[in-house]
Amino acid sequence: MTKLPDRNKIVAETIDDLRRIFQAVTDFSRQAERITGLTGSQLWAVKVIAESKSIKVSDLAKRMYLHPTTVVGILDRLEAQELVQRSRSKTDRRVVDVALTASGEKLVATSPDVAQGMLVTGLEKITDDKLVRIHEGMAEFVKILGMEEAPPRLILSNEVNIA
Repeated sequence: MTKLPDRNKIVAETIDDLRRIFQAVTDFSRQAERITGLTGSQLWAVKVIAESKSIKVSDLAKRMYLHPTTVVGILDRLEAQELVQRSRSKTDRRVVDVALTASGEKLVATSPDVAQGMLVTGLEKITDDKLVRIHEGMAEFVKILGMEEAPPRLILSNEVNIA
């Protein structure tokens, strides 16, 4: 006969794991803001741009798993701080490339890791089976909280990822 799992223990461990996730995201975001003055999402964008030297806005949105309109809002704020520079393609005026300025490159060199980037990297590396199980589990958390129809906000931000 198969022994039934201790439901109370599993619930407690699951809640503790959620606490750890929220704690990590909060801690990483606070550290990023304290060190760089940027939100976690802004710093994540800067780090993704730094990996590519120059990247199309549409490709940046794909790499960050965000809607292009959401990324444009992030870039507006980074450009206002003179950390990134946008330029239109000479061959196709609809295409916009973004690159770091010297100030942006300097900031990346001294900036901490970003939770969003760590999560994306980790999720991209795991097996399909694990990814599906995590997706299903997260969908169940969303359902438990009654948030299925809520627009997804960026982590620790009021900005919505427009879908």
